[in-house]
Amino acid sequence: MSGLPLLPEYSFPNLSVNKFHLSHTTNFKHGYPIVSSVSHGIGKQPIDSDSVEFLNLANPVRFDPEMTYGKKKETPPQFLPQFYHYANKTLTFSAFFKQTVFESPLEHYRVRQVKIHYFLEDDTITIIEPEVKNSGFKQGRLVRRSKIIKNDSGECYTWKDFNIGIDIPIYGIVYHTVNCDAFTKEFLLSQGVLMGEFEAMPSDPYIEKRNCIDRQQLPSPAATNDDKLRRFLEYDGKVLRFNVVWDSRDQEFGELRSYVLHYYLADDTIEVREVRKLNDGRDPFPMLLRRQKLPKNWKDRPVSFPSLTMEVTEAEVTEYYSPKDFLVGNTIFVLGRRFLIYDCDPFTRKYFQDVLCMTQGDAISLEQKAMSMPKREIPPHIGIGAPEDSLQSCFNLQPQRPKADFIKYLVNAGKILRYTAKLDWVHPEDQDRSFIISYSLADGKVQIQELANHNTGLKGGRFLKAMLLPKHNTNPNHPEYYTPADFGIGSVVVAYGHHFIITGADLFVYRYMEENPDKFRPEVVEGVRTHLIETQVLKEGGDGGAGGDRCALGDAAGEEALLEGDAP
Repeated sequence: MSGLPLLPEYSFPNLSVNKFHLSHTTNFKHGYPIVSSVSHGIGKQPIDSDSVEFLNLANPVRFDPEMTYGKKKETPPQFLPQFYHYANKTLTFSAFFKQTVFESPLEHYRVRQVKIHYFLEDDTITIIEPEVKNSGFKQGRLVRRSKIIKNDSGECYTWKDFNIGIDIPIYGIVYHTVNCDAFTKEFLLSQGVLMGEFEAMPSDPYIEKRNCIDRQQLPSPAATNDDKLRRFLEYDGKVLRFNVVWDSRDQEFGELRSYVLHYYLADDTIEVREVRKLNDGRDPFPMLLRRQKLPKNWKDRPVSFPSLTMEVTEAEVTEYYSPKDFLVGNTIFVLGRRFLIYDCDPFTRKYFQDVLCMTQGDAISLEQKAMSMPKREIPPHIGIGAPEDSLQSCFNLQPQRPKADFIKYLVNAGKILRYTAKLDWVHPEDQDRSFIISYSLADGKVQIQELANHNTGLKGGRFLKAMLLPKHNTNPNHPEYYTPADFGIGSVVVAYGHHFIITGADLFVYRYMEENPDKFRPEVVEGVRTHLIETQVLKEGGDGGAGGDRCALGDAAGEEALLEGDAP
């Protein structure tokens, strides 16, 4: 075969060869390239030069390099940096630290177990806390990987600072090492470090307490062969009705409030409705407890139960209330509220007698003593404003205007009684002063006007504005005001220290007295009549005629004549 030319159709391939890769000729050892001699061909097939045919026996002494050039010098070992030598090599220590818990009655501190990893390649440290289910803390990586300073001089922690059973302060937290892995132990012993004795990892007392409670087997409700469909068909619409009261008088501002408790026999659910009373001062909120099954102990649930995210189901409740628990005189608890059963309806009594063979007690009387309301005392008038206005501040936070007698105002609207008066003078200059006293029948207010008197130096006009005029020497808190019966000829009217003597009246005053004889004394009526006859406003035995019309209310000319004393 070897004598044939290397031409197409003159060569025969070896079908047993299935590898055709070419071997490399350069290797790296200790960081230096080394050329290796290739003693095989493609696919590691023997080459022709290695055959016996090409064997050439040569003198080994002639071609020995050491005989010619001397012994080969040894190559110094290659320097390896730390990051290359300690790549992916980590010292791992098991440690713990105690964290103080404030304002908790169940625990005072927590033991948190961590892993301290020291990376030999760059002297960095990271601390990782394994996650514990429902621990209440954010766990995972507590300290990120970095070099950590150990003192004020700026020196960082190295592997020589770590051992078993020592305290390592890192960022204000003291970690106590208790154990390490096999590689860490082997490395420290190889470096001549005296290892401390391994310690047991302390457990978290709160976690142990919680696990102990969870391991306790709570008594589960006994399984019953209850046919819900049969109960629904038999007891649908049948409800036990109980009258109950919530007695909270042992608390501040507590009271005795009445409620109605309904027990639905179809599904053993309970609802509590409030009994509304007229003017009880409460918002209309009829339902205290919506229809649901009522547990006897509403706090009977596992400690680990997530009350914030889940509702209580039958799996967590040990026992619910049943009809046998509702007897007259018994006390039940509705989600912590104490209720007393004092009565029930006839259907409930018949159900207990026929079905449960139990007799309900007699109704309990809940008569309460009538509350004695404190007597309202009106404070004395302070002298500012009218007593009626000031009195309104005792009845409302926002004082209202005193209510007027509207019917009286409509009947007497525009009706005014006018009288002439003079001062009971003390000083001579007051002798010639004349006044008109007007009494409004609509609101009982008195107004005093002074007539102008020329060449006296006294300017006429309003002397007293229209107001309720209290009598002299009356109780300022409950004053007595002037009425039409107090105005008669010769009567003295005292207005805030000024004494006025009534000297005359107009014809409308006399007409009003004739229409209302029960409001005036006979001598007052007779005095006005005598005055009108003397002033020729009335005729003896007559009703005044045209002269009376001139002196009627609103006639300015007749009024002026009356005030001047001239007969019409």
